Amino acid sequence: MSQLHSNLTLEQKRALVREMLRRQTQGQAQPQGFDLDRLPQYARLTYDMASTSTSMEHAESQRFSSWVDEILADGAYSFEAPRLGGQTPEVDVERHDGLQLKLLNFGSYNYLGYGVHPQVIDAAKAALDRFGLGAASSPILSGTLALHRQLEQALLDFYGLPDRGVSLFSSGYGVNTGVIPAFVKQGHYVILDRSAHISIQEGAQLSKGRILYFRHNDPENLDAVLARIAPERTRMLVCTEGVFSADGDYGALREIVAVCKRHGAALLVDEAHSILVAGERGRGACEVHGVLDEVDLIALTFSKGFGGIGGAVIAKREMARYINWYARCRMFSCALDPAVTGGLIKGLELAGSQDGVQRRARLHENAALLRELLRPHVDIGQSETWIVPVFYRHGELTFVLNDFLQRRGLDTSIMQFPAVPKDEARIRLFVTSEHTGEQLRRAARIIREAAEHFGFARRSAA
Repeated sequence: MSQLHSNLTLEQKRALVREMLRRQTQGQAQPQGFDLDRLPQYARLTYDMASTSTSMEHAESQRFSSWVDEILADGAYSFEAPRLGGQTPEVDVERHDGLQLKLLNFGSYNYLGYGVHPQVIDAAKAALDRFGLGAASSPILSGTLALHRQLEQALLDFYGLPDRGVSLFSSGYGVNTGVIPAFVKQGHYVILDRSAHISIQEGAQLSKGRILYFRHNDPENLDAVLARIAPERTRMLVCTEGVFSADGDYGALREIVAVCKRHGAALLVDEAHSILVAGERGRGACEVHGVLDEVDLIALTFSKGFGGIGGAVIAKREMARYINWYARCRMFSCALDPAVTGGLIKGLELAGSQDGVQRRARLHENAALLRELLRPHVDIGQSETWIVPVFYRHGELTFVLNDFLQRRGLDTSIMQFPAVPKDEARIRLFVTSEHTGEQLRRAARIIREAAEHFGFARRSAA
């Protein structure tokens, strides 16, 4: 396995998978709640088996390819299946073997439906007609369009923060990997919630600052961490989230703001899954907790509530200007494309109107109904939002479970290690304002059926 074998037959690849299985499961305890021996061989391998290699050749790529070939041969590969239309509550997909399925769509985070809203699409078309396909340059050079300035001002107006500035990014991931290294330098500290998104963790690594962690949503533990380093009188940046995408819980923002102020630390709040969605006016979790004007860096993503792509950070005007020049992934990337930018401006306008109020109300009602339907039967953790996790725990179930769900008509966002800790694998259900009560009930029935089949139903309800 130290060499790449590009001409292996399917049977040879299956033999390779069997050998990987033998090595990975040697001495492994039988998972509680289901019979591991009932699963196909490929299901008992997990993603991390192809994460590292000590060989000179890239042997892990061969291991991964052999693993996928085995799943494809069994007709169970349900990932990367192309959607044949927009991200609406029901979607048609075509899998790798040509199988076409109509699925309930709980796998996309087009929370308010603006990604397919007719007015948003018309605005995107108008921007495309005027400005063309792309910005064709870095925003620092010749890629800044009049549309970008319009979006920046619209964001400040929406937030009611006229004295702040905005820095736009062509990806939400790039916001955190650009902003954190621009703010934190070598010798400074960046302190992360242990459940922080991988983009925040990677941004911290790129900063070359000293990385510390505090227990998830635990202000007291954060206070203890900051108390140890505050006497050094060095820059400290605390990073947390408005809504955590893996668990669907709110960040403890009011308490965290107070701790940061006490120790002189700056605070970044990632509002990726809460912008347009949380708060009376859609200003995110910072609005819910009443800390909008107390957070130093508000990170936004345009791929969730907006249904587009890209992101931004709202900060003091001089800091936003600095980030424009010193966030490397921004300086060395093309600016946001015109069509998406035009659509984002219209989506922001709609979200700030009565339309947004109505859609947010429907979304919260839908999320409450789905949690109510599921909580007696499966473990949904501490979710209190439109992200509803269903814990199945064992990563070995991932491929067979996702295949099972799709074949019964449900598309979800499934997570296993390393996206979440080992033995905390979960299905994520993204609720939208556009789902109907019937669709929510049908999705809950399919989840319950899967839980009983694979042994992760609550014992009292199984």
